[in-house]
Amino acid sequence: MAVLAPLIALIYSVPRLSRWLARPYFLLSALLSASFLLVRKVPPLCSNLPTQREDGNPCDFDWREVEILMFLSAIVMMKNRRAITVDQHVGNIFMFSKVANAILFFRLDIRMGLLYITLCIVFLMTCKPPLYMGPEYIKYFNDKTIDEELEQDKRVTWIIEFFTNWSNDCQSFAPIYSDLSLKYNCKGLNFGKVDVGRYTDVQGEHITSQQAASDPDPLPGWQGGHAAATD
Repeated sequence: MAVLAPLIALIYSVPRLSRWLARPYFLLSALLSASFLLVRKVPPLCSNLPTQREDGNPCDFDWREVEILMFLSAIVMMKNRRAITVDQHVGNIFMFSKVANAILFFRLDIRMGLLYITLCIVFLMTCKPPLYMGPEYIKYFNDKTIDEELEQDKRVTWIIEFFTNWSNDCQSFAPIYSDLSLKYNCKGLNFGKVDVGRYTDVQGEHITSQQAASDPDPLPGWQGGHAAATD
């Protein structure tokens, strides 16, 4: 059952995942993640590469490269134990694959390593992960409107997410939070968001340092302008 449940979840999410992966950001990220595999395995790219194999075959992994790839697999499995969505699983694979690629290229040739690092930097500077643009029933606040709205009706409980666009965790949580807003939004329960990357003072006013330290993406709720206890 422990294996069957994730498999069913993956099959269920295949249509959305295929549309998600078809975006340029993820296509380029996948290409960077698999670049060493392509260079090492595809002739004629691999024909003149140095190798430590006893048979001298430059188009196959040597023992040290296999060790690095196995270590990468172990790290990805450990990190993905805490991943909630398929987006987070794929993001972890991409991130740690790029780190392993950089190590492998530097080990192969320092010039190839520097070229790969340069390509990764250009990719990070020019390609941003796409933001979630699906349906939602969420009101977006700024530093001036949040207090006015929370105090407007004492009977309404608000669930507020403090997020930033540069956080991978926030981006992975966005479709889950939007789905919750579509299912449970009503007269007595409303959902909101505040971009603390733009409005830095809001987070300090509405959540404590203990909450921020215990959870990087807290969701405190307000009932009639006062915080309701949540985890």
